[in-house]
Amino acid sequence: MSGKAAAMPDADSLDRPEATSILVGHQRAEMALLDSYRSGRVPHAWALEGPKGIGKATLAFRFARFVLAHPAPDAPDVAEAADLAVSPDGSDARQIAARAHPNLIVLERPRDEAGKATSSIIPVDSVRRVSRFLATTAAGGNWRIVVVDAADDLNRASANALLKMLEEPPARCLFLLVAHLPGRLLPTIRSRCRRLALKPLDPALIETVLRTGDEAGGDPALAARLAQGSLGRALELASAEGQETARRLLDLLEGMPRLDAGDAMHLAEWLGARGGEGRYRLASELLLDWIAQRTRSAAGDGRAAAQLARWSEVWEKVGRALAQTEIYNLDRTQTLLTALRSVSTAAVTEVARA
Repeated sequence: MSGKAAAMPDADSLDRPEATSILVGHQRAEMALLDSYRSGRVPHAWALEGPKGIGKATLAFRFARFVLAHPAPDAPDVAEAADLAVSPDGSDARQIAARAHPNLIVLERPRDEAGKATSSIIPVDSVRRVSRFLATTAAGGNWRIVVVDAADDLNRASANALLKMLEEPPARCLFLLVAHLPGRLLPTIRSRCRRLALKPLDPALIETVLRTGDEAGGDPALAARLAQGSLGRALELASAEGQETARRLLDLLEGMPRLDAGDAMHLAEWLGARGGEGRYRLASELLLDWIAQRTRSAAGDGRAAAQLARWSEVWEKVGRALAQTEIYNLDRTQTLLTALRSVSTAAVTEVARA
């Protein structure tokens, strides 16, 4: 683990990877970036690939901080560096944390003043803003860095606009693409990037981090198991509210195919209540994970083609509904109820055909 256990990041800081100075795990990927940079032959574009929430954006900003703080790859402090750590008190780190560094731009979905995404895609106009940024001279003769978080959110028009910049990059420019589902990227974009695969964090490492934190309450083992390799989610699950969210949802799902209408309504109302955005998002992720596990189980049975298709359809339908509810501020309670009923119907059909 990079960083000391006593300096373990909290869930709030992990929601802002540009301000997170601690990297848990991924030492091999970190050293690949560092070695490439000090070789003087660093690729102009990197695709950091892996499941959502495992630390890819944290690593991207960590690399950006290091490069902007050490603009000369052949400098002695670069040669002596043991990792990509940079003091959070330095001017470059503070500017990046405030999204105010003149040599760095973040390409992401548009957000409102509260930081909530207002679109499901990165529009082409945002990419054109990057083009104007790259046309300027870097302050202090430094590098210019573009972080794309996440590249999965590019639509066809914005992806093609980014591709043009990747094809003819200006000197001393770095593109750092965060990709949760790299298969969705244009093959021409992937071919112009050095691909760096990051794996989910080991549950044992996550549990160790949780137990060494200042607040190691709850059930660290359960939180680590349900986290899907994401430290941020593990920290949420380790909180009192996260533990209750997981327990109530899993109790309901483990009772499938039977779905108690009263219990489902009480849970959906609690998760969808005003001020419950965090537990709603956590429950949404856990629900999709549970459906995905049923889908994988069906895939392991060669005789269950219809069952596999059914669970795959439920996963896509529920995922789409949850995402649209978040983006368009729809009724969260009703969305969850509909999702639970869809799961129950699929489970009932599965039992009937067994």
